[in-house]
Amino acid sequence: MQIPNFPESKHPLIKSLFHHSDQELLTLFQRHRSEGKYFTAIFCRYSPIVYTLVRHSARSPVQAEYLFALTWRHIYHELGGMDLREDYGLESTSFQNQIINLTAVCINQADLPPVESIHYNLKVAPPPLWCYLEMALEQLPPAVRLMVIMAQTFHWSETRIAAYLQAEGEMITPAEVRKELQEGYELLEAALPDDIRVVYLGVEAKNREESDLFAVPVLSE
Repeated sequence: MQIPNFPESKHPLIKSLFHHSDQELLTLFQRHRSEGKYFTAIFCRYSPIVYTLVRHSARSPVQAEYLFALTWRHIYHELGGMDLREDYGLESTSFQNQIINLTAVCINQADLPPVESIHYNLKVAPPPLWCYLEMALEQLPPAVRLMVIMAQTFHWSETRIAAYLQAEGEMITPAEVRKELQEGYELLEAALPDDIRVVYLGVEAKNREESDLFAVPVLSE
């Protein structure tokens, strides 16, 4: 079993945080929720353990990667309220054990869809980027969010999106859908934390296709 390589672990912004202890990274994450680098540093530190546990529990590599991403999304939300000192006692357990426990919860509760129904691509959207993209999507106007999901998650054409919306009573043309989508992509990127844009959408990402940047299964479960 080969653990995936995550290039963000070599980014200077993330490497600069590696000297922090688990408790320090957790505290920084909780105090600076508008920044994504602290969660990304935690992800880089513990992704090998989480992936190893998940891979042994999934029937296929595609399902393993999807469960890996779901697990990290769960971890992200749990970290916001975690207090190692108050909740678990100074000596009762470690941050690593909590990560393992949260992973076990996700594995035990997972009801994974068949491989052909999974749209997630780990290389395109590593879990930290996925988490922050989902939060950015929630800030978009509902109609624009729907069009972005149709276009990027389900790969619908502008003509098909327009036809669907027209059937729902919205008078919109494919050209107008194209314009709304472009504005939606700009709003989506602007809603991402600055450091997430630097790490994941920086110079090394400029050669990617626009559709690849948002090829994540957002709100599609």
